[in-house]
Order: sequence, then C-alpha cells, then structure tokens
Amino acid sequence: MTEFTLGDVVQMDASDLDRAMRGGGPVDLAALENRVYEGVSLNLPSLIEKLSWVKFAKVFKREPDGDLRGWNCKVDQTPLDQPWVLTLDRGAPKTYGHYRVRPVADYRMPRPYGGGDCMLDYGLGRNPRLDPSGRVRDPVVALDDASELLLGWSYVDLGITQTSTPSYFVLRRGPELEHEAPPPRQR
Repeated sequence: MTEFTLGDVVQMDASDLDRAMRGGGPVDLAALENRVYEGVSLNLPSLIEKLSWVKFAKVFKREPDGDLRGWNCKVDQTPLDQPWVLTLDRGAPKTYGHYRVRPVADYRMPRPYGGGDCMLDYGLGRNPRLDPSGRVRDPVVALDDASELLLGWSYVDLGITQTSTPSYFVLRRGPELEHEAPPPRQR
C-alpha cells in the first residue's frame, strides 16, 4: 500500500481519490476506538463547499456492548495548517451525523470499495427520523498500515438502488476522545 500525507490527499483530483480508495487497505478498528479524527471534505462542488464546510471531525466511541459508533463534530473553518478546533454550543461540541461502524460486506455499493472493510452507516446512528443523512453510507479505507490516515467516500442508499456522490473525505488521527455525544434519538 502506498502511504500518503494529508497534504498529498488534499491535492488529489477525483480520479486520484478513486484510485486511492481502490488501493487502500483494511482499517484497524482498534485504532479508531475512543479517538477523534480530523477530517477534510474533498471533491465537493465549489457551491456546496461554500455553503457547508471543509474541516470537520469524526469521533469513534467503543460502546460497552462492543459496538463501535461515532458522530461528526463541527469545526472552526480555519486554514488547514491550523489546529482543528471543535465548534462549541453551550460549552459542548456541536455534533451531527451519528453513525455505526459495520463490515463493508453487509452492503451493496455503486462502486466496489471493499479493501477497508469499514462502513459508516448513518441509517443506524439514531439520527432524527427525517434527517436525510440516514441514507448516507461511507466506506472507509486506510492509507497507511497504522490507520492514522483514512480515506472515505459517500454514497446514498435509497433501498432499491445506491447513488454515487462526488464527495470524498480524508481523516487524520487526532486526540483521544474527551466528550461523548449521545445519539439524537433513543431507539
């Protein structure tokens, strides 16, 4: 597996990102446990990028039952060479897009990205019932042997069909988890 830096991945175009996803390796799920990963959205249309964000964080938490779940955190939109600072709301990180980590083999995808065997399933994250993120799935691969740099791609699962998006993201291993965000809805 070719190893990359965050800077390398941020400079990639769509075809380079696709190749990197296909060449990525398995994600060490133990490396994700109780960890924050610093994220950068990639390959978004410029209008969408201006309306949303470039920097974000993904958090992974090992539950007592052994399940690995996570959520996204909003991050102050500073240049990429500056630290990731979580955006706070009443003293707590502002979260959205909760998910569960599942094996890729359990899913049909519009493109074959099975090398990482790590799927982030927002449909299992107990997000608000009408939240459209519930249809989003993110296969993730490791870009290094230690799972310190990850690459993901998003698609939409509509049940009878799956639809590709142009959206990729890169995740760099960050600090240990210091906060816990419960899912937005209970069961």
